[in-house]
Amino acid sequence: KQAGGAPANFVYNINCLGDRGIVASAVGDDHLGRELFDRLRSAPWALDYLQVTRTHPTGSVPVEVDAGGQPIFTINEGVAWDFLKWTPEWQKLALLADAVCFGSLAQRSPRSSETIRSFLESTRDKALRVFDVNLRDPFWSPDVVLQSLKMANIVKLNSEELVRVLRMLDISERDPQSDALKLLQAFQLHLVCVTRGADGSLLVSLEDASEHPGFPVAVVDTIGAGDAFTAVLTCLYLRGATLATIAEAGNRLGAWVASQPGATPQTTRQMAQDVLQTVGRM
Repeated sequence: KQAGGAPANFVYNINCLGDRGIVASAVGDDHLGRELFDRLRSAPWALDYLQVTRTHPTGSVPVEVDAGGQPIFTINEGVAWDFLKWTPEWQKLALLADAVCFGSLAQRSPRSSETIRSFLESTRDKALRVFDVNLRDPFWSPDVVLQSLKMANIVKLNSEELVRVLRMLDISERDPQSDALKLLQAFQLHLVCVTRGADGSLLVSLEDASEHPGFPVAVVDTIGAGDAFTAVLTCLYLRGATLATIAEAGNRLGAWVASQPGATPQTTRQMAQDVLQTVGRM
């Protein structure tokens, strides 16, 4: 049993990188919810906006890991994060945020989708709005993806998701870099990030592109590796780092997380600081 979920994974890594990450999500008033609080208590502010409900259980996801370390998820429904509430406290948080990372999976229910959109609409114009595409069948729809693309200024997705999104939008495919650029131009994005698992990443902006081959690693499980990459991307993009620097650091931390059990290894903080030193960003 491991603490996880994309918001918790992302925030855990953001805090390990030295920034102030805050979870805007929900858990049940149950033993799993309390365990998650305990797991993230090293950064107390991270939990100040975590909603707790007695009417729905904490989300849980049975996972099987195949021989290559790839996860197979069973995502339970009717859980706390399907019922996110739009509150005055969350509206204040949205106004303070330098960056918001949001996904498509969390928008599978109309209630949470509406709350997430309200949150994004309440952010400042200069805030980063990072859309982490997560096409878990059957928990996504073209409308959710389209509306999220319109509200984002950075999009992160894997190679398979890039193809599916382009086909959904009826955009012709050519090669990954050209395809990422088409998506970027279609929605006036700042950046498109394509993760490629063991094969590294592709980052594309209007001005630049950076391909990274990734780092060889003995995979234990890949759960949370993408969230670690997204945290690095957000942290360094806010500081004006080059795409090559972001790719180097993101692949390093993502590969390391894949070499550890669970999405939030206890020793991530030291590794995150080592990664920042390696790329010269303290």
